[in-house]
Amino acid sequence: MSAVALQNDVFLRALLRQPVPYTPVWLMRQAGRYLPEYNATRARAGSFLGLAQNPVYAAEVTLQPLERFPLDAAILFSDILTVPDAMGLGLDFRAGEGPHFERPVRTEADVDALAPPDMDKLRYVFDAVSLIRRELQGRVPLIGFAGSPWTIACYMVEGKGSDDYRLIKSLAYGRPDLMHRILAINARATTDYLNAQIAAGVQAVMLFDSWGGVLADGLFQEYSLAYTRQVMAGLTRQQDGQPVPAIVFTKGGGLWLEDIAGCGADAVGVDWTVNLRRARARVDDAVALQGNLDPMALFAGGPAIRAQVRRIIDDFGPVGAGGHVFNLGHGISQFTPPDAVAELVDEVHAYSRAFHAA
Repeated sequence: MSAVALQNDVFLRALLRQPVPYTPVWLMRQAGRYLPEYNATRARAGSFLGLAQNPVYAAEVTLQPLERFPLDAAILFSDILTVPDAMGLGLDFRAGEGPHFERPVRTEADVDALAPPDMDKLRYVFDAVSLIRRELQGRVPLIGFAGSPWTIACYMVEGKGSDDYRLIKSLAYGRPDLMHRILAINARATTDYLNAQIAAGVQAVMLFDSWGGVLADGLFQEYSLAYTRQVMAGLTRQQDGQPVPAIVFTKGGGLWLEDIAGCGADAVGVDWTVNLRRARARVDDAVALQGNLDPMALFAGGPAIRAQVRRIIDDFGPVGAGGHVFNLGHGISQFTPPDAVAELVDEVHAYSRAFHAA
């Protein structure tokens, strides 16, 4: 698509470890249930899937947080389970239970039936991207995203969220051949999906390895990181003459920070268990870092929120050869007061300027 000049490219510059005037900030799940206007749009859509699969509604909720807060990026409103849904697994969202697949992948025959989906089945996502880019008019960059091959496989095998990952871990330990076949298909599908988002207009992409941290050491490298690396290697990294940075986030992955930093991404997201000063030293400024406020800090009131923001920015320190994108250590809680987000964004911008002065 033809490019519109960005009015605010601080987020992209930080990911590429270029000079910035302040630390940019966006929030995982920033378009979501903590905003009353989101809930009103979802009610009109009739269901979560009705919201996610309607480009007009998806664009509306993507832009809602930008009307409230001076965030430095928008993130496409969608779901990481769009890809396995397009594979024919029968996704629905049950009240009080979350996502559920009608046809989970449990047997060798189930695996044999899997194939990367036709991207036309996900046209509603790419149409939403194009619409959001038009409506943004270059205000801030748009982030696209997908689930990691491992994380998607967890839902595909378990059939829903899990507390113990018993089914997929049994498969990983007992039938590694099947596990690798699922992950190889997921990696191809995820690469195609992200590249189609890039072609539609997203200006950065993020891979959510939400459940990589549940794996044992050794298995993480074999089943999660190896396939994340495949996705990174296959991504389109330039569009309309501009670089398209990639972020990888493994919740619970701080133990493997150096490994993750070598996967080919431009930036690594970290959760709140990671100290940014030590993380920066561990990766030797080879990648940018994203994070990492505990989302529960947003319930502590303005002074506490601002103190925690300052602590994290102090921990990261002056940018130097590195780059920092402020974010939460995981998705924002649906119960978060919107005023708390306003305090957070204001403090990130105001306080960080001391570290970015010319």
